Parts: sequence; structure tokens; C-alpha cells
Amino acid sequence: MLTSPIFVRSLPFGLYIALLALEGLLPGWAPGFDARWLYPLKAGLVALALAVLWRHYGELKTWGLSLGHLLLSLAVGIVVLVLWVNLDAGWMLMGEVGEGYDPTDGSDRIDWLLVAFRIAGAALVVPVMEELFWRSFLQRWVQQSDFLALDPARIGLKALLIASALFAVEHLQWLAGLVAGLAYGWLYIRTRNLWAPIVAHAVTNGLLGAYVVATGQWSFW
Repeated sequence: MLTSPIFVRSLPFGLYIALLALEGLLPGWAPGFDARWLYPLKAGLVALALAVLWRHYGELKTWGLSLGHLLLSLAVGIVVLVLWVNLDAGWMLMGEVGEGYDPTDGSDRIDWLLVAFRIAGAALVVPVMEELFWRSFLQRWVQQSDFLALDPARIGLKALLIASALFAVEHLQWLAGLVAGLAYGWLYIRTRNLWAPIVAHAVTNGLLGAYVVATGQWSFW
């Protein structure tokens, strides 16, 4: 079980979600703890899990991304970012908008160490963790239970829509999440290479971090 394809692609994601739930409980359990510092812990533990399990991710052992597909991935990541910051109307949200991840001290002073941890985690760790779960595993598994044997190019519309819809539910901005899921999922099918949606996802998250810091719209975090 510990080396099953499903388990090794689900563990880092499950760990992240569990720590996310813990973050919501911290104010009651440890009122003096600055919950913002839980993000570096989350990202670090997920990165450790990915490193330990890396030998099981055969689709990531070689790069194999052509220049054309790399440029396509960069373009998709930028387009998703532009759509993400604009798809924030009330009906496009699942619940109330919170304060987000605010790295300031209550004034205009920014804690740049918190910013660095946040952007590094969002751009370097989260894309690998999520694409392994949502695209490499779930999107292929919906199409075929023996998902490792499935060529990504053979993923059908039904599997793409189901995986993307579930990906959307994970996000407060459900419509933006749906658009992103469809874009990354299509990119995986188009290129047949998991590095493509990882790169696109990393570009979106990295540029979103720069946008949030530049505008102070912490709710996007």
C-alpha cells in the first residue's frame, strides 16, 4: 500500500489538506501562535513528502518538454493568472472572502520572509503536489482505473470535466478554479507531459504572488 500509485500521489496532497484544517483550529488551540508561520511548515512537510516519494513519480524523472510545449505552458500559466484575478465577483465565490495571507504587521510594513516562504511554497511545492494528485492520478483514474497505463492523450472530456470540477471545489474562487483546472488538464492532454501543467501552475502561482504583493490584495492568498 505504501508504494501504490494512488497512495504516493495522494499523500502529499492529503498532508497539505490536513495541515490546512489544522490551521483553522489553531486560534482556539494556541491563541498566541501566529498562524501565518504554519504555511512554511505546510510547504516544508509537503516538500519533504515529495522528496521521499520522488522515486515513485516516473512521469517526473525526465523533463521531455519541448521548447514549443514550454512556451505553451508559460502562456497558459499567464492566461490563467489574468483570468484568476478578474473572476472574483460575488457569485464566483464559494463562501465569504477572508483577509487572506496578510504578511504585514497591521501597517504597511511587509514581512518579506513570510512573503518569500509563501511565494516559494505556492510556486515550487504546490504545483508539483497538486498536479500529481489532480492530473497524474485523478484525471487519468476517472478515465481508467489502471491509470498508470493510460496515455494522457487518451483522457476524455468526461474525465477532464470531473477532475476540473473537483479541483474547483478546492478553491474559494470556484469559477477561477474551474477555469484553471480545465486549462491545466487540457495542457496535460495536449502535451502528454506532467511537467507542462506543473510549469503553467507554477507560473500562475508565482505571478499571483507578485500581483498580490504589488497591489496589497491579500485576499487572493
